Amino acid sequence: MHTFAFRRLCPAVLLLLTFTTSMFADDQWVALFDGKSLDGWEKVGPEASVWEVKDGAICGSGAASMLVSTKGPYKNFRYRAEIKINDGGNSGLYFRTTRKPGFTDGYEAQIDSTHKDPIRTGSLYGFCHVYKPLVKPDTWFTYDLEVRDDIWRGRKMTRVKITVDGNELYEYLDFAQTYKEGHFAFQQHDPGSRVNIRKVEVMPLAD
Repeated sequence: MHTFAFRRLCPAVLLLLTFTTSMFADDQWVALFDGKSLDGWEKVGPEASVWEVKDGAICGSGAASMLVSTKGPYKNFRYRAEIKINDGGNSGLYFRTTRKPGFTDGYEAQIDSTHKDPIRTGSLYGFCHVYKPLVKPDTWFTYDLEVRDDIWRGRKMTRVKITVDGNELYEYLDFAQTYKEGHFAFQQHDPGSRVNIRKVEVMPLAD
């Protein structure tokens, strides 16, 4: 009788636990973009590069530059953003980068559907490359990253898990721990590129 009662109650308890856990997890996300302004962000680059907010999204165009979050630095975290790149455009989502970055500072999750550079969205640039287009140009998609320092078989390393539109692509293990901690940034690659970004959020994780 007690076993039967437990079995009857178990689904409800699991549902409650799942709901509570989900609520708790969502509470940990911190918005880095308010949807209205570039407060908390700073351009690093020439005047000819343009970063502005249109229709609730950050829009990058013009000459090559970077847009850096002034919050941080961050070490272990989950990070997600909704992004759209134009046909022939190129951009990058940077993490563990410097406060005044160039294109080679920090890890870069590539944003590229049809640019002449064949390394496509989903790539960890310079470390693990995806050559098959996963996202059509001018289409919103979600980038979700999980980054944390860890130990694997007695060796220190940095785990970088990359997910696009809910599909986990891979987990890259960087045993060199190339970048220790840093800021988040977006790249404006060239005058022919136009990138749009919205819902930028971070969830800090314990060391």
